[in-house]
Amino acid sequence: MFSTKSYLTPNQVAELLMVSPSAIRLWAEKGQLKTMTTVGGHRRFKLDDIKQFAIENNIQLNLEESDKQRILIVDDEPLYAGFIKDALSLEYENIDIEICYNGFAAGLKVNCFKPTIIILDLMMPAIDGFEFCNQIKQDPLLNHIRIIAITGYVTEENQQKIIKSGAEICLEKPLNIGKLIKQLNLECKNIK
Repeated sequence: MFSTKSYLTPNQVAELLMVSPSAIRLWAEKGQLKTMTTVGGHRRFKLDDIKQFAIENNIQLNLEESDKQRILIVDDEPLYAGFIKDALSLEYENIDIEICYNGFAAGLKVNCFKPTIIILDLMMPAIDGFEFCNQIKQDPLLNHIRIIAITGYVTEENQQKIIKSGAEICLEKPLNIGKLIKQLNLECKNIK
């Protein structure tokens, strides 16, 4: 048995290789592209196998690298999320910032916004920051996203748990914007 979280669907592979899903099916049927089949008969692919296939066939992967940083702020306190967005907008110019007020909305937003960094509140209703971070870090197409956790409930246990889940740091609320900016380590505006 294998974990479905570590495997890609044919549509995800087609997007990565910039071909149609029918091309993926054809390559899989011919044995050119390694695949696994779920109990329900669906094909799944390992990201490492896709990368190897792309190298062997001189195909450029569609990883959408961009100079522009995209930050997703996930916090159930709208005023606080807005404060973070405003502070970062003053500090950086080559940046896109979006806000989600719960983990469920953020899960949907991640796939279309494609953030490079997520600033994630730990204590939210429904899907909390711990669960959200685990889901991102277990997805082979998303696990490269940097996650910076924030919380008003800083405990040693919370900090260790979120770092173990894949966040790079857990900052305390009220947030020290200087610390956040240092952690982001992005190019600032030239303000003189």
